[in-house]
Amino acid sequence: MLLPLALLLGLASPVLAQRKRSDAIDRNRKGHIKGITVENLANYNDRFYRPGLTIAPNFSRFFIEQSAAYFQAAQQGRGISANSVISPGFGVGFINDIRLGDPSTPFHLRFVPGLSFLTRRVEFASAGAGQPDTIRTQEVSTTQLELPLLLKYQSNRRRNTRFYMIGGIKPSFAVTQRQNTPAINQLTVIKDDVMLEYGFGLDLFYPYFKFGPELRFSHGLRNILSPRNNQYSNSLQSLRTNTVTLYLNIE
Repeated sequence: MLLPLALLLGLASPVLAQRKRSDAIDRNRKGHIKGITVENLANYNDRFYRPGLTIAPNFSRFFIEQSAAYFQAAQQGRGISANSVISPGFGVGFINDIRLGDPSTPFHLRFVPGLSFLTRRVEFASAGAGQPDTIRTQEVSTTQLELPLLLKYQSNRRRNTRFYMIGGIKPSFAVTQRQNTPAINQLTVIKDDVMLEYGFGLDLFYPYFKFGPELRFSHGLRNILSPRNNQYSNSLQSLRTNTVTLYLNIE
């Protein structure tokens, strides 16, 4: 009688141990069980490489520096002032996540190539003596090939959630620049840009995938203004891109 019981307990012990690792029991102050939380994707950290997709709505604007010519004209009462307007955009990308070390390491390297569709607007205001301001809007609409290389630092997993921080460099290249309406497309930018990126996110583990909402901030490191001989370009010294993006990651 004792021998079959011992064998049964020996066979059941690995199963019970696995259940202890993958489940979390919630108890109230009296010790009564309130519920059991199952740990989804329990072996997720064991994977060296993890692919995924991301959808990325964003809001972008230019950081503007006006030229010396603008200040000289402003002293004479005929300068054209510039004001950046925040504009929405959209992007898609493919996630490549590589673990840097053993499964317990908090560091991951992420390469997320993708396309982003941006429209950045600048309002120019000019006024003559005794005349109201005349406001004209110029826009730069581009399709950007983006190649961000990022380092991800993640916290310890708490059941089915995990917090992380992320940062790195994002080179980008303008694949197309749309100028369908010459009256409002007299600003142009160079094709190449490099941005500093940083942000934070939350990993949410589900039975068959991991979902990660992530907020990331981008600051352009290059002056991307392409000089042209018109009143709008002449009043500017530099344009740099600033973007706030909400990434919806599925891995």
